[in-house]
Amino acid sequence: MKNILLIGGSHGIGRSIVTELQDTAALFVASRTDESLSHKNVTYIEFDATKDDLDISLLPEKLDGFVYCPGNINLKPFKMMGLETMKEDMELNFFAMVKVVQEVISKMNEGSSMVFFSTLAVSTGMPFHTSVSAAKGAIEGFAKSMAAEYAPKIRINVIAPSLVDTPLARRLLNNDKKREAMDERHPLKRVGTADDIAQSAVFLLSDKSSWITGQVIGVDGGLSTLNIN
Repeated sequence: MKNILLIGGSHGIGRSIVTELQDTAALFVASRTDESLSHKNVTYIEFDATKDDLDISLLPEKLDGFVYCPGNINLKPFKMMGLETMKEDMELNFFAMVKVVQEVISKMNEGSSMVFFSTLAVSTGMPFHTSVSAAKGAIEGFAKSMAAEYAPKIRINVIAPSLVDTPLARRLLNNDKKREAMDERHPLKRVGTADDIAQSAVFLLSDKSSWITGQVIGVDGGLSTLNIN
């Protein structure tokens, strides 16, 4: 049974990853709340990525997988985006992730896998996305460099979703008109679900993806590559 550490796994995409893996892997979920993470294979660790040092003594000697889930969607015109806000977004999305990676990298097993999250908006310029695109763009560059540095021992990949129906995106999908407009933007005519992204993460954590590293994989309903409107 593989040992997998998730940073943030109590709701949204992280929770879906837990649901997908809890019967087949030993999961260590470090998040601010446990949100009823009660399963014999799930160990909950109270942890705030922006404030706490991860207590690695609570982890197994070796890890086979690592996923960093915390992030935000902070959409504002650039002229309204203060520098402090951009620093906060960078801290949550990037620097907090780097800190945890530094803490656990020595525990990663031969053949292990790390999965980070970016956004479609990094590769496809979108208005009002300056802060989140900057933070997630840093993740993509970091992941590719790390994948090169740690090959062949550790595989490191990034998933870049489009809009996903999670609590984080609730205000963008909080009425029928907004949801219909967002659905129509995507070639597959719907926004993503947490399960769509979780299943991609589970694949990247598995041995079935053993020849994939250093990739940014778009899971976005075709929006990044197709223009059918």
